[in-house]
Amino acid sequence: MRALLLVDIQNGFCPGGNLPVPDGDKVVPVANRLIDSGKYQLIVASQDWHPPGHGSFASSHSGKQPFEMGELSGKPQMLWPDHCVQHTVDSELHPELKADEIDLIQQKGENPHVDSYSAFRDNDRDASTGLSDFLEDQGVTELDVCGLATDYCVKFSAIDALDMIPGVKVRFIEDASRGITAEGVDAAIEEMRARGIEIIGSEQVLEA
Repeated sequence: MRALLLVDIQNGFCPGGNLPVPDGDKVVPVANRLIDSGKYQLIVASQDWHPPGHGSFASSHSGKQPFEMGELSGKPQMLWPDHCVQHTVDSELHPELKADEIDLIQQKGENPHVDSYSAFRDNDRDASTGLSDFLEDQGVTELDVCGLATDYCVKFSAIDALDMIPGVKVRFIEDASRGITAEGVDAAIEEMRARGIEIIGSEQVLEA
């Protein structure tokens, strides 16, 4: 079975959000074409779902500013603006994304003491979201991954899919994703490619 994982296509990561990814909203029409393509038997999405005062927020650390390095539970942590707080507009999936066609929305980042870039587990690798078990139980053997942001949550999700779903083939859809910095995107793509993740464009899916 082939599945599509849409990573964090939320208001908070699009223009006007609290942690906007440059041109983050440009992934929405591409994601919708993929959803409508009929190429996937299963469509899942991840959703950053932070409680107020999450430990990854700079506002939770005295004297710290967003995008400074700090510490969370004794480990280095990039400190972010408050974003995707539960039950806020910032946390909602982009309104133009065809969310009615999504079979499962996996929330992540709920533990205030550890961040969760990956859709599959927290950054400490101690707690699983359960998404890998769900996809394995559904018989997923091919997983295409895209969304926001390439150099953080998308990369970590793609690599964890390889590590946590036995025998799965993972592809990263480049034009259905955007990253925070060009350098970060380049490094993320090289890391994914080195792990055996295929880098493709949406047309490769749509024309197959």
